[in-house]
Amino acid sequence: MSAILARALSFGRMIKFSHSIFALPFALSSLALAAEGGVRPGQVFWILVAMVGARSAAMGFNRIADHGIDARNPRTAGRELPRGVLSRAEVWAFVLLSSAALVLAAGMLNPLCLALSPVALAVVFGYSYAKRFTAFSHLILGLGLGMAPVGAWLAVRGAFAPTPIVLGCAVLAWVAGFDTIYACQDADFDRREGLHSLPAKLGIARALVVARLLHVTAVGLLAALYWLSPLHPLYLVGVVAVAALLAYEHSLVHADDLSRVDVAFFTLNGWISVGYFAVTLASRWLTL
Repeated sequence: MSAILARALSFGRMIKFSHSIFALPFALSSLALAAEGGVRPGQVFWILVAMVGARSAAMGFNRIADHGIDARNPRTAGRELPRGVLSRAEVWAFVLLSSAALVLAAGMLNPLCLALSPVALAVVFGYSYAKRFTAFSHLILGLGLGMAPVGAWLAVRGAFAPTPIVLGCAVLAWVAGFDTIYACQDADFDRREGLHSLPAKLGIARALVVARLLHVTAVGLLAALYWLSPLHPLYLVGVVAVAALLAYEHSLVHADDLSRVDVAFFTLNGWISVGYFAVTLASRWLTL
């Protein structure tokens, strides 16, 4: 049992399972907005399975695609594949099982979700190769996470609507912004490897300006949801709090000092996603 647990923990570290906190609360926020007539427990369960399956498949595939790159990068050389803790065959099996979990969950939700599940996999898998071709790979990562609230809405309503699309675009801009900040750590390495990122292309200072603009856009889109959905004014207080946390995040990172990137990336963005869900859920409940 201890060996099985150790193996499971290795897979969890490989995909950074704790980072599910970034997209999952936004999917649950969309679920709360979509649930005018109530939500069945089965729907919540299969949405969670789909979310975990999609993210696990995406992260596993990314580790396979970047195996050689990670091994050459001092910051990532300690990951499970470069160190040989997990084999490529094991990770491939993990990706296939996670992809199957997503497709199964989508099929259990409704036919539209099932039909769109290959599209979701194509986007999240495609991100792993995007940085080989375009400096806008951060936006593709944002698109991958931005699909989460749209998917949760479709699981409940079975049709597209402006609300989840606006929320998805907000998540896209938010993720692209903090991923740009995170990529500043690898700007020199990316240039040497011929990889594309905004920090490698524009320089760290200008990339941080782009990240700020993306986060301003994200806050504006979150605020717009107040007029698209029946929400209590408490929601706007939550949006102001998100804006304040993002402003603090940017105050921690400077072109000549990236020492606090981890605090900006992990801690603050985790608080943003969880806090946003809590406020959205409360605001939705207060309007019922």
